[in-house]
Order: sequence, then structure tokens, then C-alpha cells
Amino acid sequence: MSFLSPDPDCSLCGLCSGRTNIVLPSGDPSSPVLLVGEGPGENEDLKGMPFIGRAGSILDGIMAEAGLPREKVLITNTVKCRPPGNRDPTEEEMAACRRFLDSEMESRALVVGLGKSAIRDLMGYTGPMGPVVNRKTKITVNGKEVDFLPTYHPMACVYRKAARESLLEAMRMIKEEFY
Repeated sequence: MSFLSPDPDCSLCGLCSGRTNIVLPSGDPSSPVLLVGEGPGENEDLKGMPFIGRAGSILDGIMAEAGLPREKVLITNTVKCRPPGNRDPTEEEMAACRRFLDSEMESRALVVGLGKSAIRDLMGYTGPMGPVVNRKTKITVNGKEVDFLPTYHPMACVYRKAARESLLEAMRMIKEEFY
């Protein structure tokens, strides 16, 4: 299964000026499940792979605890280049990468939004996390409805034990339903 990728010299938004590498999806391209984070961090920018820094270590540990091998899912971000200082991506930056993200999401049985930025971008929700975490809903991708599961970003687990439990539960739900 293939999806659109940015041109290696992509300059659709200002994030191009500070990047080392464009960070493309990793994992199984034919996976029914896509995990979507907000944006690459420093380690991801240096290596060109999503979720390989501290957040990736946390995610890997939680996935392993749930019995869900990382290589079975596809992992990406709302933007393909690192926002300066690891700030949240802007709406304009996310819009610039949206066609790439849409092509990654459109054939999935489940898209999982990791954290507030991804949830805001993908389902338009801007309220507190509690009411939507681990509650499946639908999003529209290229005119088709796709199941969407909003949950916590792995970095939220550093500060909140409840966030870790919720993310672990999300990974268990994915394992049970798809693997």
C-alpha cells in the first residue's frame, strides 16, 4: 500500500527551513491501524523516523506491555517536519501536510490520534481530553468515514499516571480488535 510523500525539497510551509529530514511514516504500510502524533522531535528530525525519541520509547514500552508489536502498526505525525523548539504545529503547518496525512489515513480501519494537537487536527476537538479519550468516533478522510480513537500522547504519561493507563488501554483495545 502506498501513500503520498512530500517532495524531498518540500517547502509547503515554513517548517522546511529548520528541518534536517522529512519524517515519513514507519511500520507496516498495510496495517489496518495508523497512529498519528503531532510532529517530529529532535531525534525524529535527525533520523527521519517518527517516535524514536523519548516519546517513542514510552510508546514502545506501552505497546509491548499491551502485546502489540510496533512493527504491526503504521506510525506518522500530522506534520512531516520538526516545529522549532518542539512547539505544537500550527493549523497552517498541519494544513500544508494534510494531503500526505489523508493518503496515509484513507485506507485504515482505525486511526488513533495521540495527543491534543493530533486530536484537534483530525476531529476538530479543542476541549479537555478526558471526555474523548478512548471513545471511538468517526472522522471523514477524502470523503469516507474512518473510525477514530483519540487518546493521550506518550509524553503525557510522564506527568500523569492516569494518562499512561488510558494509553495502555487504547493499545490493548487495538491489539484485541485487530491483532
